[in-house]
Amino acid sequence: MDTADDAGVYRLTDELALVQTADYITPPVDDPYLFGQIAATNAISDIYAMGAKPMTALNLVGFPSTQLAPEVLQQIVEGALSKITEAGATLVGGHSTDDEEPKFGLAVTGTVHPDKIWRNSTARVGDHLVLTKPIGSGVLFNANRKGWVSEAAMEACLGYLTILNKAAAEVLGEFDVHACTDVTGFGLAGHSFEAARPANVTFAIELSRVPLMDEALAMYKRGMNTGSNRNNRLLVEHSLRFERELPAWHQEIVFDPQTAGGLLVALPPEQAERAVEALRARGCVDATLIGEVRRAEAEHVVFY
Repeated sequence: MDTADDAGVYRLTDELALVQTADYITPPVDDPYLFGQIAATNAISDIYAMGAKPMTALNLVGFPSTQLAPEVLQQIVEGALSKITEAGATLVGGHSTDDEEPKFGLAVTGTVHPDKIWRNSTARVGDHLVLTKPIGSGVLFNANRKGWVSEAAMEACLGYLTILNKAAAEVLGEFDVHACTDVTGFGLAGHSFEAARPANVTFAIELSRVPLMDEALAMYKRGMNTGSNRNNRLLVEHSLRFERELPAWHQEIVFDPQTAGGLLVALPPEQAERAVEALRARGCVDATLIGEVRRAEAEHVVFY
């Protein structure tokens, strides 16, 4: 809890531990099947961020049964099941309540060897930082409600949100992962801070190398924002530095809240480039080396 790690781990034996997490979201899209896919991808991600393999999932449902037809809920669950199955896990039940607004997610259990757990708080000075997916989904969803986003950019965004971190985790499992977290609601800046602070290091990130979703930066330049950006900035503002001058709208991209984001990984410097090549070969085509881990400075996160 003190390092805000991505999931809880319970040791069963010297060779087996359970990894447990729960996450649910409100609909970012109108399509119920796609909503289920995104919610499941988002929930399962925390298991991968711990270096574990998903095993079972329970549905967590809030549903306005007097306003929406039961077929809508069926489609949500079917969408989630498609991703649970793709992850190699099994849906074993769940729980639903009446709610004014649809909410859906999963409680997920995975397994991992106790000696192979990935923590978010164990990056080492000299490590290189790799990000496996682009950022920008938060602002794109908001801008899309106003019709500002092109169909192609929105389709690409939704594509990223339904890509499991399974392939990324399997590839990274072949390397010496020193630390790992997934980039979700607190944005790239927030999750970097949560990883760097307990490790007493500084994450130095080259902003020009961070992969961005198409049109995301343009939406901030146009004046769009999200309800989470301000809180995400407040979370880190006393421990974050921009080394080059940027317009306020450009800075906002690092606070953009992600849904079903990619993995942020700290690796030994001699392995990072090979890891990126291996990730891209497995379909993580946006995987990028974005920075390095430095000795602790006054700020735990530096964008340069």
